[in-house]
Amino acid sequence: MIYLFLAQGFEETEAIAPLDLLRRAGAQVKTVGVGGKKITGSHGIEVTADLEDGQVTLQNAEMVILPGGMPGTNNLEQSPVVSAAISYCAENGKKVAAICAAPSILGHMGLLSGHRAVCFPGFEKDLTGAEVTVEPVCASGNFITARGAGVAVPFGLKLVEVMFGKQKSDEIKEKVQCV
Repeated sequence: MIYLFLAQGFEETEAIAPLDLLRRAGAQVKTVGVGGKKITGSHGIEVTADLEDGQVTLQNAEMVILPGGMPGTNNLEQSPVVSAAISYCAENGKKVAAICAAPSILGHMGLLSGHRAVCFPGFEKDLTGAEVTVEPVCASGNFITARGAGVAVPFGLKLVEVMFGKQKSDEIKEKVQCV
């Protein structure tokens, strides 16, 4: 199971684009509302999550995805459920994906040491121990990070690639007409 966490003030594009692409690829993805099922994004779009944070079962987690946005990133970082999910994945060789400001959460947890990572400009100081890159999307070990909303589709395609392989990612890329 892939868990995509949504907290009040999340960046909508950074959540919905990867969610859509992963589901097109056949992934089992559940959106998880931090603090409830109804979550409002940073641009006023309300989303009904599949699960509330108390319903997450970490034993079946294959990946967690953290969209950025403000104050969404701060709200994710303050959630003990989100922290536990990130720690579980990191400790068990599962994937952890974060975009925009959200890679800062991984940096604050000390998980990026020895890894390449990227984030929204201005959050580089928060990527503690990482080799900060300028790539739009960066995969290093079990961590996938991306710069921001403008690369939400390439981020989603990279997630498809790490879960299902390059061929599946390329198929989806062609179907959605991504250049």
